[in-house]
Amino acid sequence: MAKVRITQVRSTIKCPMRQKLTIKALKLGRINKSVELEFTPQIQGMVRQVHHLVTTENIA
Repeated sequence: MAKVRITQVRSTIKCPMRQKLTIKALKLGRINKSVELEFTPQIQGMVRQVHHLVTTENIA
């Protein structure tokens, strides 16, 4: 599977609890924190749910 780097770029203040829990499930929590994960359909769905809070970039 392809790997992707996910970086949180916006705060979760005033976001619904569901989005806060999604950020936590992605192992994020602070602005500018990055994680590298396999881009599975589950991760893709989580990123889609919080696309306004994170940026993604493919890793070769």
